[in-house]
Formats: sequence, structure tokens, C-alpha cells
Amino acid sequence: MRLLPGVVLAVAVAVAGCGRDAETVLPDPRAVRIEADVRFLADDLLEGREAGTRGYDIAARYVAERFRALGLEPAGDAGDYLQRVPLLRGWIEREGARLELVRDGRIRAFRFQDEYLPGISYGRSEVAVAAPMVFVGQAVHAPDFGVDQFQGVDVQGKIAVLLGGAPASLPADPRAFHSSAREKLRELAERGAVGVLTLPDPARAERYPWQRMARNWDRPGMRLRDAEGEPIDEFPSLRASARMSLEAAATLFEGARHELPAVLEQAAAGTLEAFDLPGSLVLASRSRVEPIESFNVAGRLAGAEPRLASEHVVYSAHLDHVGIGVEIEGDGIHNGALDNAIGVAILLEAAREAVEAEPHGRRSQVFLAVTAEEKGLLGAEHFAAQPGLPGTIVANINIDMPILLWPQQDVVPIGIEHSSLKADVEAAAKSLGITLSPDPRPEEVVFIRSDQFAFIRQGIPAVYLKGGLEPAEGEHAGRAETFLTQHYHLPSDQIDLPIDYPTAAQMARLNAAIGRRVADGDRAPRWNKGDFFGERFGSR
Repeated sequence: MRLLPGVVLAVAVAVAGCGRDAETVLPDPRAVRIEADVRFLADDLLEGREAGTRGYDIAARYVAERFRALGLEPAGDAGDYLQRVPLLRGWIEREGARLELVRDGRIRAFRFQDEYLPGISYGRSEVAVAAPMVFVGQAVHAPDFGVDQFQGVDVQGKIAVLLGGAPASLPADPRAFHSSAREKLRELAERGAVGVLTLPDPARAERYPWQRMARNWDRPGMRLRDAEGEPIDEFPSLRASARMSLEAAATLFEGARHELPAVLEQAAAGTLEAFDLPGSLVLASRSRVEPIESFNVAGRLAGAEPRLASEHVVYSAHLDHVGIGVEIEGDGIHNGALDNAIGVAILLEAAREAVEAEPHGRRSQVFLAVTAEEKGLLGAEHFAAQPGLPGTIVANINIDMPILLWPQQDVVPIGIEHSSLKADVEAAAKSLGITLSPDPRPEEVVFIRSDQFAFIRQGIPAVYLKGGLEPAEGEHAGRAETFLTQHYHLPSDQIDLPIDYPTAAQMARLNAAIGRRVADGDRAPRWNKGDFFGERFGSR
């Protein structure tokens, strides 16, 4: 065994010191364990941990055996730690794909990948639709907040063209909800649209350019499937779908009431309006779909008080990443060290804290590593709807992609304002000397973009912990932004990033402290009176 230079130096100092009076400063064992887990989960061996692949299955079994070693009860299927998640995996095919603008007797054919990409159809292998176009803003219907972007147009029988995101004029909670692609598609299907063409969210387009997204067009998508093998959350009346770059979309708006530059200005000002677009679109695609399965991994620590043991606090982190894609500088494996191997490692350390605490919490605690988050929160959605637990879920504490690239003194708790969990988070943070910082990018609406939203949709109060902001100055300035623009969902999100494992250990302690407070509370967490999400989902 070769000792690292720092270890050799520490041993030499200890020996040269005055016997018992000399002290050797050893690293925090929590940080060491977290680093070891991250190094395994983000290793090339696991090939990016894409759901439904051998690499992901290795990761799932690794986490299951870590749960077993900690002494957690199996909380998956049939006495195992693994919960089967039935999925459909689909690919779009270049051959047969068409997007054409028909106007004034002329046809403008758009270029596959360079200008547009069809959506995967999970219900039919071949789809085609030709119909007039209508621009519907961001497809938001929120009359309680004075927003109805369908006003003045008829969507029936047309292809709806829309921008991603939601109006900045909306309060943060409804803005997050109405940014959801699922909500947009539901609104369009109810109004009789036959197709949908989505343009990038202008607020995110610069950070995540079309070319970066489109180069991995041949990566598979996924949907949950029901007992009959049919896709869940498909909208059959929307016969075809596609995404298009903003640059190419300018052609669609030529000669319309507003051309695209004006539309983007209106989006920024919150004054979008719907209007018909001149001409029609032909949209066709072919998809290849197959049934597969992947696995959530769940371990349970039974509550110490029989009266409350049937109530469960669920800690979650997604285990999957995006697999193998286009090579960049000779590397095509998307290891996902920060997204989200670090989150799973923190989850494992929080589980250790909970197991070693005596006595155990009054309520039961479940530690959950979910699959297919990158495919649309599918593993979390399956578990939240069908947890298979002996009782109910009362709270979810989620952790996803904390950007821990410098020593941090704070944490960003997304969503604490929605429920009584706020008091638990604040008290736990105070006990550990951790500062809580506000969401620095509310326009990103991340509250609907990670696994906690699957629990919220089941009426379960939740909080989402992200990495902190302080201190991010001097040599640390701009590291978070650099990660998002240069490493997020790219092969360079790997173990050689300057990950600060002591900060990760601190976050694990916070995770466990929040969960313990919830487990021991006299009352289960509850939505705040009048809360947007509580009113919409809390009665389920």
C-alpha cells in the first residue's frame, strides 16, 4: 500500500512529536465516506448510470448493499431493497422525420437536428399531421392571476407553437407549476390541438444553447408504463410533437402579427399574446419503443414509537444520470459526479447518521435512491404513487446536484416557504451553524424540476436542498456558473472537479437533522394555509 504524501507527512510529524502530546489531524470520516461513494458511482465502470442500463443496475445494487450494511430494512419489492419501475424506452429516428412550413404555395423544409428535433411517440411508431399553426405564448392558463394566453385564438385542429417557461409576472409558485411541460400539454390537449412545436425558454436559451442539447438527439427518452404496457401521461390527441431552435423559428413568424424579435421582447416584459401564424406545418416522425424496467432503491429505519411508525419521512436523491453520449475531447461518458453521485453519497451518510442516533426517530425514515429522474422524474413518480410502505408518507427531503466546489457556509432550501417544514429546516440549520440562503435563480423554477415535485403532486410537503452561495468570492468566484455552462450534463462532470467533501459532510448532517426533527415532531408536516401547491394537491 502506497501512502499519500500528506499522510506520510502527518505520520512523520506524529512520530517526531512528543509522544502522547502530539496530535495528528485526521480528515472527517464523513467526508472520506462520501468521497469514496462518489468515486465509485462516478467511475467510468458505471458508464454514466443511465436508467435501464447495466451501469445503472450496478449502481443500484451498490446502494442496496450499502443500505444492508447500515442495517436498514428492505423497502422495495418482495423483501428486497429494489423497487421495480416499469418503463418504455423510446428513440426518434432520423429517417422519416419531417418538419415543413407550407406558405404561399412554397415549402420550407427544416433541417433535422440543426433546426428541429421530433418528439418521441410512445403510443404509435409513426405519426404525421398537417395543420394550420397558432402561437399560444407559453401555453399558460392561470385566470386566478390574470393570465390566459389562449385568449382570442382557437386551438382546435391546429399545431400549437409555444415558448418554454412561464410569465415572469406570475408569483414564483404558480410560475413554477405552469412552466411544467406536462401542464402545457394537458392544456393543449383539452383545447383540441393536434400537434405541438416547442421553442426554447428564452430565459434559459443562452445558458443551454440548442446545439449543445441537439447533439445528443439519439439518446433515448422514457415514460412510465401501466399494467397493460401503455404509456402513462401521454396525450393521444396531440398526434405529433417537436422542438425547434429559436433561430429557425424566426421563419414561422415572418408576416405574422408579431415577428419573433418582438415576441421575445414581449416574453421578457410579460405581455405575450396569442395569434394565428400564416401558413401550415407538416410534422412527421418515426419512433422505436421497447418495454424495459429499472429500479428505485429503498431502505427503511422503523420508527421507535408504534403509534407513529406508520408515518414515513422519505429522503430522496436520484441515482441515474444520462449515460454515454457524443464524445467531447475523446470522452463520451457522462459520469455525473455532481449530478447526482454526490447527492446519493450524502443520502447514504444521512442514513448512517439516522441509524447511529439513539434512540431512533419516533416516525419511520426511508432512504430512497430513485431512477429515471433525468427522463422526467419517473422513478420518484412511481414511488410516490405506489410506495409499498406500511403506512403513509408525511414529508420528502430531496437533494439533487448540490454544486459543492468550494467550502460553503450555507445551503439553499428550495420550497421551505410552502409548509411547516420551514421551522424544521431553520431549527436544524441553526443547530449546526448553517446559514440558509434564498434561491439565486427563481426564474429556473427548479421546484418542479427535481424529484420532490413527484411527492408534491401526491400532496406531500417537501423541501429540496441545494448547495450554498457563500463564500463565492476570490478564487471561488463564478464556479457555480462555470459548472452550469461548462460541465452540467457533459462528460466533464466527473471526479476531477474540485469537490469540497467536508461541505458535503455538513450537508449530510443537515439532511439527517431535518429528517430527525420531522420524525420526532408531535404533528406531521402540513401545508401552509392558502399555499398554492397545498391548495392544488394537498387534498389527495
